[in-house]
Amino acid sequence: MRGYADAARWVYGQGLDPGAWTSGSLLTLTELRQVHRMAIGPAWDVEPHPEATGRESPGNFREHDIAPFPGGMTPPSWVDVPAATRTWIDDIARVADTEYPIESIAAAHQRFERIHPFLDGNGRTGRLLVNLVFVRLGYAPAIVYKRDRARYLTALRTADGGDPGPLGELFARSVLDNLYRFIAPAVAGPNRLVPLAALATPNLSEGALRIAANRNRLRAQKGNDGQWRSRRAWVDDYADTRHRRML
Repeated sequence: MRGYADAARWVYGQGLDPGAWTSGSLLTLTELRQVHRMAIGPAWDVEPHPEATGRESPGNFREHDIAPFPGGMTPPSWVDVPAATRTWIDDIARVADTEYPIESIAAAHQRFERIHPFLDGNGRTGRLLVNLVFVRLGYAPAIVYKRDRARYLTALRTADGGDPGPLGELFARSVLDNLYRFIAPAVAGPNRLVPLAALATPNLSEGALRIAANRNRLRAQKGNDGQWRSRRAWVDDYADTRHRRML
């Protein structure tokens, strides 16, 4: 957990200020290795992979072949991993120029997971790399929560079959959800009208806020698009009075 958290913090910092790590590239091989090293290193220090050689430590490519995954996807032989990973780096640099960038990123994510460049930790590393690309392209990060794990794995298998659409949709919905949940409120401040999705909390879901707005218990305004908007200060007032009524 600590390794993933540190790697995620590093990724978001890189997305905003890469420093000397990159010369305008969307992603570099050095960054790819660093993300894996940070995410996997702490766990590896405690319990390294039982089949790892000294050359397969975090940040270094695997030197083992990987058995086929459920659904039939088979990673390439380990001898092809360095070349395949460098080709993948070159390919992902072009996603910004495609007609549907998020779907292109989803397809690139599937290819990374198929290459499976490391002996362990490829899923965590691949999702962090996706978010580094998203942030550099100006999107909010796409966080795959535990509750979405089954959908994510199903979408990944569908992408293995040649259709990255469901995985792209999952990423797009996650980007939008994080835009509403974290970024819009931070930019808007407490007194600007924003969609209810941007004001939801663990104790007050978007649905609960919508019901409160419909019942005139929450101060909110309904736009011509049919969407309710409110302010953080109004939601805080509603939460406070709601709590007193419950008592």
